[in-house]
Amino acid sequence: MENKFIIPAETRIGHVHLKVSYLEASLNFYHKLLGFEIVQQIGDQAAFISAGGYHHHIGLNTWYSKDADSAPQRAPGLFHTAILMPTRKDLAIIYQRLMNHNYPLTGAADHGVSEAIYLDDPDKNGVEIYWDRPKEDWPKIEEGKIDMYTRRLDIHDLLSEL
Repeated sequence: MENKFIIPAETRIGHVHLKVSYLEASLNFYHKLLGFEIVQQIGDQAAFISAGGYHHHIGLNTWYSKDADSAPQRAPGLFHTAILMPTRKDLAIIYQRLMNHNYPLTGAADHGVSEAIYLDDPDKNGVEIYWDRPKEDWPKIEEGKIDMYTRRLDIHDLLSEL
């Protein structure tokens, strides 16, 4: 069935809401390590966090998942939450912060359109932290088609932003 409806170009993903097993561990990761601000916290059950005063970019709750094991890696569900940094330098800063805290990465890649680092939160939810290259610099296959790929991220070049 052909889809004739096209979602408006201004559409954005507003937030992600994650089930977590232990709220304090999640807040240590998202708030203390990554730097998101706590907008609201409901005891040890839920928290809403954001960047720049938005009502929330990430919701965290234990309503159905308190003390539960992480979801199996090879099962349907969230692959990762992608956190878009405003600049390449901001990506370098967060990368350096993670290294200073000996936080393990699961990957790092140059996708042509973006550069990204990958890690897991305390519940093994995947997290991508990335920046987008300017649209005019995206690699193209042909007019209107972009050439996204996965290549090794040059960490030394990224750190030269600092």
